[in-house]
Formats: sequence, C-alpha cells, structure tokens
Amino acid sequence: MNHPDKGESGFGVYVHWPFCMAKCPYCDFNSHVRHQPVDQPRFAAAFAREMATMRERTGQRTVSSIFLGGGTPSLMQPETVASILDEIARNWHVPDDIEITLEANPTSVEADRFRGYRAAGVNRVSLGVQALNDPDLRRLGRMHSVDEALIAIGLAREIFPRLSFDLIYARPDQTIEGWRDELARAISYAADHLSLYQLTIEEGTPFYNLWKAGKLVTPDGDHAAALYAETQDVTASHGLPAYEISNHAAPGAESQHNLVYWRYGEYVGVGPGAHGRFIENGTRAVTITERHPESWLRQVEAGGHGVVEEEFLNREQEGDEFLLMGLRLAEGIDLARYERLTGHSVKEGKVISLAEQGLIEYIGNSRIRTTPEGAIVLNAVIADLAA
Repeated sequence: MNHPDKGESGFGVYVHWPFCMAKCPYCDFNSHVRHQPVDQPRFAAAFAREMATMRERTGQRTVSSIFLGGGTPSLMQPETVASILDEIARNWHVPDDIEITLEANPTSVEADRFRGYRAAGVNRVSLGVQALNDPDLRRLGRMHSVDEALIAIGLAREIFPRLSFDLIYARPDQTIEGWRDELARAISYAADHLSLYQLTIEEGTPFYNLWKAGKLVTPDGDHAAALYAETQDVTASHGLPAYEISNHAAPGAESQHNLVYWRYGEYVGVGPGAHGRFIENGTRAVTITERHPESWLRQVEAGGHGVVEEEFLNREQEGDEFLLMGLRLAEGIDLARYERLTGHSVKEGKVISLAEQGLIEYIGNSRIRTTPEGAIVLNAVIADLAA
C-alpha cells in the first residue's frame, strides 16, 4: 500500500543514550543517573537488536541523518558509538556524506574521546553549554564552568567539521542587556549553528516545585517576548537567522536531522524512551519505547524491541502534525503537501483571516509561514488552521 508522503522529507535514525552524570533541575527528558558503571557492550547489543527489528518494519531505506541524543551520549566510549553507527549501516543504506550528530556535555569532554567519536564517523557535535556565566550555570544545576565550556568548544571546533551548542534564556533575573551581550559572545564562538531555548518550567522537575512554591521567579510574558525578539535581532544581524523557532544557523548549516522532524519526515527511534514515526504498510506508525533503561534492556533482550506504545495515524492526524512541525520553520509549509496528506485543503478563509491579523503570510502561491508575531502565538495559529 502506497502512502503519498513516503520518502518526502528524509529518513532519520535517532538513538537515545539515557544516562547522565547528574539530573539538571529543569530537565524533563528521559535521563537517568547511575552510580555504578553502565554495561555499555550489553546496551550496544540491545541497540543492535532493536535496530534489526525496526529494519524489518521499515524495509530498506536510505538514511538522511543520524542523531545520538540523550541523556549524555558523550558518556559513551568511542567503541560504543562505533558499534551503533556500524549497526545502522548494516540495517539501512548510509551515504558517505550524511550528517551524524552526537550530543555532548562539557563535563564529559576529553580530547581522545572526541577524536574517537570522529574516527567512528561522527561529523557534528552539539554541546550543552546552556549559559556563559558561572552563577547561572550553578543555578541551572550544570556541572561545568564557563572555562570548561570554552575548552570543550575549542576542542569541538578543532576535531569536528561542524559544531552547535545550546543556550537557555529567559532565566531568572536575566536582563535584555545581559542576554544581548551573552548572545553576541556565544555567536563569536559558535561558528555556524546555535540552539537557543527559553527556559520552560516542566511539571515533575525540581524547578517546577520551586516555582510553585514561589521560590523561583521567571520572566513574565512580556519580558520573555522581549528576550525572544532580542534573540531574533541579534542572531540575524550576525548572520545566524532563525530557520526554526529555537534554532539559528548560517545558510547551509541547518541541522539536517532536526529538519527531518520539522519537515515531517520519517525517523526511527532506538533506545530507552525513544520516539519514532515512519511509514509502514501505507500508514504512519508512531512508536514509543520503554523509558526505564534497564527495563528497556530486558525487554529488548527478551523480545527484540522495547516498544511499549504504538499508534497508526489517520490522515487528519498527520495533517495536524504536519502543521505543528512545519509552521515552526522559517520556510513554512507547502499547502499542496497538506492536501496530499489529508485529502483536503486548508480552509482558505482561515488562512486569509490569519494573514489579515498579521500572523501568517504567503510565500509565493502555495506556501505559508508564520510571521514573527505569529511565531509567538504559534499554538493558537495551528489550532485555528486545524479547526
């Protein structure tokens, strides 16, 4: 059975390494601290087993990007990374020139380990810097200092062809002027890509408990919006415009793996808590694996995969997801593709109304995108279009 979207926007492979040295107080990602050494060969074997199962479901595909995320993938030995990449190539076709990204924290950076990752095939590293002043790093629960972050950035630039790093803004007590200076400094180190995320208070985290108790005060909506606007202005003026709401790059340096997500491509998720979306027998399958690392490990060893939740989307659901992901991008979405996905067009009256409000705009005859004003209220724009 054919699907109108198969192969439309790439096929990525995401592998989740769930372990961290410490849990940051703002983090709600699937990350776990272990005080005993992790059995990396055993986990590598389980990754291989789950990949083989996923290969049976996807069939032969050409991989367009690989992303090793976490957790802290830079806690893996280079041999573990090499094993994972070898298994991906064993299961799917991996062209020589694709982007292969590994997330790293400055505390786990060593020159020999970085060189080992490079030898294994990693050609892009994404560093979790998060702030460029020590008091805020401590407040965010980060274990590295600014000096350690700068050493890590220097090593990454020396060893890998491509580098990105993350910063968190809208932090407690952060001023526009302070963020402007910090951001300009970051751009001077960043080369060609930055991921800039507003601090969000997620339920179930220590920051949420502090916030609810009134012990953590974050910028109000107007101040957060002003920080966002400053972010857009500073990055654009330095040649790193936003290509997605939180991601900024020089032209041609966009994260290819993240573009797979935002362009509503297909991807396989391997490892504890990984999500996947791929077309199987003419329908888009959604897979979610067991979050707890050792439970995932035992499940894979017993049955070949760790999938605990699965759904097959109907065309309306696909259309909603296409809007949700694609309207985050500066390039916007192709309305003709939406129609191919859903079997009907976006209601023209909705588009005209949102355009008159200054929230979306046409690009040519068949594409729309959010305006800077629309990006701030993106969820409302999407809800209106999908209604």
